[in-house]
Amino acid sequence: MYAAVVTDFAHPPTYGEFPEPQPATPDEVVVDVVAAGLHPLVRSRAAGTHYTSTGELPLVPGIDGVGRTPDGALRYFVVSSALGAMADQTVIDLRRSIVLPDNADPVSIAAAMNPAMSSWVALRQRVAMRPGQAVVVLGATGSAGRLAVQAAKILGAGAVVGVGRDRKQLEALPELGADDVIALDDLSTSLDRVMAADIVIDYIWGAPAAELMAGFARGRHDSGQPLTWIQIGSMAGAVADIPSAALRSMPLQIVGSGIGSVSPADIVAELPQLATEISQGNLQTQARAIPLAEVEQAWPQPDNGQRVVFTP
Repeated sequence: MYAAVVTDFAHPPTYGEFPEPQPATPDEVVVDVVAAGLHPLVRSRAAGTHYTSTGELPLVPGIDGVGRTPDGALRYFVVSSALGAMADQTVIDLRRSIVLPDNADPVSIAAAMNPAMSSWVALRQRVAMRPGQAVVVLGATGSAGRLAVQAAKILGAGAVVGVGRDRKQLEALPELGADDVIALDDLSTSLDRVMAADIVIDYIWGAPAAELMAGFARGRHDSGQPLTWIQIGSMAGAVADIPSAALRSMPLQIVGSGIGSVSPADIVAELPQLATEISQGNLQTQARAIPLAEVEQAWPQPDNGQRVVFTP
């Protein structure tokens, strides 16, 4: 079979032959891959820089996708073996997959499930979100951030404020449910517009996160109002200098949400509703389908707001 193959962490994967997959347990089956998304996590694992990377080469990238099982069912799956999703075929564990709705579009599912899962699982499994709470999405102009705005609204947020760098994408957020938007460069002069937040969904960390925490410590109108900070991504830096005053001056809870912080069973339990929301158009992202044979050329290209989906 053919696959995208990483042989050097310093270079993009190349398209070439790879041994055909073989199931190792009774719960595993071989699927024909229909679509696989190129997510930031996929890129960092292929570069050997993610905290879950094993350092082993060669590898086939891809952490999830849509595939057709031998019985003809179309399934969304999360990869559970060393063989990734960017191949003609891969091995899946049926316990880490779901049958998709009849109206599901494989490209849309492959593009949206992983980035939508980050905020959806966080709000469902990592915090006890209550209807009517105010949510700030820090890093709202990326694919995951835009989906976080939508997910928060679906799950009952009373108000959602999107904060991000891309002003063009910010302008589109109200159509996705944002009640207010703030350019990241303007955040220091607009702190009053986020002070009522109950939850922050953070995709960027680094200096902006530290600055915003300090702003909450200084300007919270009700110092007794709890604030839950959900750390998901680190686009602005892996380290944030959290001011000690932020921890002492308000009921601040910082939790992480990612691989390892939520059990596979709890993640899988959220997948059917996520797939339904995407299929019904309630969770939307921009996708661009590219033949897997063009992986080497497409890999380094900027996504320009569109999630690349490889189709074997």
